[in-house]
Amino acid sequence: MSKRVLQGVVVSDIGDKTVIVRVERRVMHPVYKKFVTFSKKYAAHDENNRYRTGDTVRIEESRPISKRKCWVVLGAAADTAQARAEAAPVEAAETGEAAS
Repeated sequence: MSKRVLQGVVVSDIGDKTVIVRVERRVMHPVYKKFVTFSKKYAAHDENNRYRTGDTVRIEESRPISKRKCWVVLGAAADTAQARAEAAPVEAAETGEAAS
């Protein structure tokens, strides 16, 4: 059986090697026929403490790692990688100005 893969946003990175990821899904209400957004938070294993709050990541089911943690971070979504690449030169420029 294949493992589930979900995409969500990191809402907490306080724990060591752990991130909390909020996954949202949209479901049509059976009576009112409007889309309702449900969210659920998953604790995921982040081996290198690479991801920060606000990053969009993909997580995959795995064996239980701890009491609450049975998901592993696969990597950042494409839009997060582009955002970091664009922000890196700006941060470098800001630090160069502060040193002068």
